[in-house]
Amino acid sequence: MDVERLFHMKEGRGETSYARNSSNQRKALEMVKHTTVDTITALYLSTTPGSMGIADLGCSSGPNTFSVLGNLIEAVEEKCRNIQRPPPEFRLFLNDLPTNDFNSIFLALPEFYDKVKRGKSSPAAVYVAAVAGSFYGRLFPSKSLHFVHSSFSLHWLSKVPPELFDQTGKSLNKGKIYISESSPKQVAEAYSLQFHKDFTVFLESRSEELISRGRMVLMFLGRPSKSHTSGGNAIYWEVLAEAFARMVSLGELEEEKVESYKTHFYAPSIDEIEEMVQMEGLFAIDRLDTFEMGTNYDDDGVMDDGKSMAAAVRAIQETLITHHFGGGILDRLFETYAELLDEEMAKEEIKASALLLVLRKL
Repeated sequence: MDVERLFHMKEGRGETSYARNSSNQRKALEMVKHTTVDTITALYLSTTPGSMGIADLGCSSGPNTFSVLGNLIEAVEEKCRNIQRPPPEFRLFLNDLPTNDFNSIFLALPEFYDKVKRGKSSPAAVYVAAVAGSFYGRLFPSKSLHFVHSSFSLHWLSKVPPELFDQTGKSLNKGKIYISESSPKQVAEAYSLQFHKDFTVFLESRSEELISRGRMVLMFLGRPSKSHTSGGNAIYWEVLAEAFARMVSLGELEEEKVESYKTHFYAPSIDEIEEMVQMEGLFAIDRLDTFEMGTNYDDDGVMDDGKSMAAAVRAIQETLITHHFGGGILDRLFETYAELLDEEMAKEEIKASALLLVLRKL
């Protein structure tokens, strides 16, 4: 599976789109907003640039990226007013894989420009550009960025670990699409190895692109302990594997086809991240925390159920599932997935674990 060519959030603004099914991500961004704002204001005070380069890596196509960027601009402008300095110009770079729905982003730009200028007699100059490509490699010129933001992206690997299959192409992780209690030891090792390779490249690339003392605020899904199956993130994949298995048992899917489908996801532990950053020696850790995202409520106060949670996963996984199985299974698969999630939530609340990492370039 060519992840870089095929993977993207569901485009557009329809019922199954990422834009309509990313409220959990938006609320998590609000949870860490103070950290993001404090980090960029501290960066500005220590560097006072006339032109500030900011990149949002894994921006996708919903409203979340503009919400974050708007908060960053507002925070720096407020700090400038307090110290009676003119605001810098802002160079904003929106990055995602080439198949991302950048058209939706471009269509939303006029509204974004209006919002950042509203009520200001002399608003800062804001320039926005899209940068298509994998962040597991270089994207920007050397020392061109001051601040990097990324949310809910770094848990996606550059590819499905090839070590999950033997020399004949047979799956070593029978009946599962991610690390499970029943998975052989080499499955967790394969995922961990791929993450270490990818995250190392990510740190090296950003170190080249950031100025001295540049900052990164990174939020991504993780796990709360050393156990690879701890936390709610593993449960989502376990239940999706059950949905596939049910369709196989009913003759709606071929078992061999399901066995060849694996996710390119990995949830690292806080210890793994700390060890990797320290080993690379390119960044200092200003903050490293783990937090949980429990049951979500929408803007009308309605609690998540299996259907809404399944819709959120579908918005992320639909393109890859369609490529592998064809689009005809989507409705049936996610109806089954929703039913199984309801059964799981009747036993206990599913709490996804996330990591918040603030790095300063050395």
